[in-house]
Amino acid sequence: MAIKKTFSQDKKVCRVNFTLPKEVCENFQEVSVVGDFNGWDPGENKFSQKNSDGSSSIEIVFDSGKEYQFRYLCDGHIWLNEPDADKEKLTYFGNAKNSVLVL
Repeated sequence: MAIKKTFSQDKKVCRVNFTLPKEVCENFQEVSVVGDFNGWDPGENKFSQKNSDGSSSIEIVFDSGKEYQFRYLCDGHIWLNEPDADKEKLTYFGNAKNSVLVL
């Protein structure tokens, strides 16, 4: 899994490209990026772009100067964290952690 950040010239927004490797994509029918930026809605940011190497990616535009919590939701019930996230934050659900983007 990977994250690539591209800030606008004025630094007000950041385009974040989330990429899942082929190995993850092959194991699930549907994967979404869910987080506090989209109300944790699995229908909002689904991976749909398939790359030539079998990976899948999605680009989301964020306001800069904030932190965003997120996770990947696979097939509606399996949660994955992003190992390349800027940090992790404990949730209110047991020992679960969210991935965090710092922009």
